[in-house]
Amino acid sequence: MAKALTSKAVEALKPTTNRKEIPDPALSGLYVVVQPSGAKSWALRYRHARRPRKLTLGRWPVMGVADARKAATEALERIELGEDPAASKKATKAARIETELSERDKIKSLVELFAERHLSRIKTGEEVKRSLEYNVLPSWGDRNAQDISRRDVIDLLEEIAQSGRATTANRVRAYLSKFFGWCVDREVIENSPAIGVKAVAKEKSRARFLSDDELRWFWAACEDLRQPWGALGKVLLLTGQRLGEVVGMTDAEIEGDVWHLPAERTKNGRAHDVPLSDTVLEVLNSMTRLGNAGLYHTTNGARPLSGHFNGRNAIAQRMVEIASEECGLPMEIPHWTFHDLRRTAATSMARIGIPVRVTEAVLNHVSGTGGGIVAVYQRHDFAGEKRQALEAWEDFLQQITSGRKSPNVMRLGGQQ
Repeated sequence: MAKALTSKAVEALKPTTNRKEIPDPALSGLYVVVQPSGAKSWALRYRHARRPRKLTLGRWPVMGVADARKAATEALERIELGEDPAASKKATKAARIETELSERDKIKSLVELFAERHLSRIKTGEEVKRSLEYNVLPSWGDRNAQDISRRDVIDLLEEIAQSGRATTANRVRAYLSKFFGWCVDREVIENSPAIGVKAVAKEKSRARFLSDDELRWFWAACEDLRQPWGALGKVLLLTGQRLGEVVGMTDAEIEGDVWHLPAERTKNGRAHDVPLSDTVLEVLNSMTRLGNAGLYHTTNGARPLSGHFNGRNAIAQRMVEIASEECGLPMEIPHWTFHDLRRTAATSMARIGIPVRVTEAVLNHVSGTGGGIVAVYQRHDFAGEKRQALEAWEDFLQQITSGRKSPNVMRLGGQQ
């Protein structure tokens, strides 16, 4: 009697010029198939409705001898009940392919692929992806790209604008134009439905900055919330730097009391040094550190802090609570954004007499007084002036948040 196949025996089987099927004496109908290439697999031969059938069970060595016998036994039990496992497998595969095809062209699948293939390579990729996920997918996620019309685009943008977010609507319009253009390049759709769609509203330059009372409530809210949002809010306000730059801050970028922002991490592609005040250093040093990536603002230790919209709302809500308690009646605070903290820092530096050119150096602006020929030939980095400006801004903020009377004007070098 032939011996049952063992793992050692299967491993020892050598390929020949022709495909071979070696039966397993332990189970009638079970074979190991050896291809001329050396690849091996398991198959079950059986009869169904008086016709010979074959069911491929799996590849060796992923499927071992014991697993092959178990799979074959289960298939034989189904055959006894009148089922054809080979036909069932073929039908299941066809259904899976049909499902994959139906999912492939859905907006949610394409946005994910767009983020992976394109957005991951650009600086603002995460911001664009978040906007599409938040503003587009809830309405279009399960629709096929081919079904989206120009009218759909207009309706979506108008809905966003009518919710009081005209600027967001214009940004989404630009993102959709790029996304659908990418879909055209991949031959998912023939024409972009975003072509010819005009901006929903004319954008006005934002002028929002926090008042002294709002600064006091903001700081108190950050004190209460602490990490991650309270700490982030404090660093944003005190440094005046952009949200994306601050959330990406790492140990490697900080040397002593200077934060070295590399060119690839700044909006204008220019390396930028930010002097860190005592309060900023205190905030950073008090933070609980996570992971090994060296990030300060993170919740998982691997990626920079996200969910900024929810974080802003948490601070804003706490500000309202603090203001209402202080004033003894329900208070409303006009909407503000994290970017408005940058404008607040710049406006406050102007209030205390910091020269515009120094403020622009602090903010790493290359337009205004620092643009044009000045940007080309003026190589002075204003390191000392930037430090004095940020220290003066910190002192001014401390006076506001502590309730001390704040001076109207403060000159560089400490002169008033």
